[in-house]
Amino acid sequence: MEDCSDGHLVEQAKQGDVEAFAELARRCQEKVYYTLLALTKNQQDASDLAQEAFMQAFKSLKSFKQRSSFYTWIYRIAVNLTLNFLKRRKREEGREVLNESHSVNKESEDPSFSPDERSLKKELSEKLQEAIDSLPLPYRASFTLVVFQGMTHGQAARILGCSENTVSWRMHKARKMLQARLKPYLGGG
Repeated sequence: MEDCSDGHLVEQAKQGDVEAFAELARRCQEKVYYTLLALTKNQQDASDLAQEAFMQAFKSLKSFKQRSSFYTWIYRIAVNLTLNFLKRRKREEGREVLNESHSVNKESEDPSFSPDERSLKKELSEKLQEAIDSLPLPYRASFTLVVFQGMTHGQAARILGCSENTVSWRMHKARKMLQARLKPYLGGG
């Protein structure tokens, strides 16, 4: 099954082959999880939402028209579920951001840096993560897909269900918001 194309696996899965769907899910589950983790800042929420996205995809597989890749389709399901979850949570609990073990800079400490340099690097990394977390949800979703997942603006647009121009605008605005928020830490004031 590992040699089969996604399109072939989708066709098999549509005919009831659970193993084919399992292989499709295996191929993209890690990327989906880490995208949702970047959006939710909570490992359990990301895991639950990823599982829910795959269950929803399995249930609605017969309606998948294959106008996009399976990967894009499952991402769209997962991101939409997550955005709805976050909006609901914000309404219910107010804005509660849980920052578990995810951070922008996961690199190990470079021994060539002095303790002061490591401390400054860590502080800047924390401030960057706080700034990203403070972005309004549509901007944060676009930013996460483009920057952390390496998607093009077009790919992110298909997943978010908006135009490529909208993603480009959100990226522009997100960068401006991040620059303004980080200006004091980058020697700009």
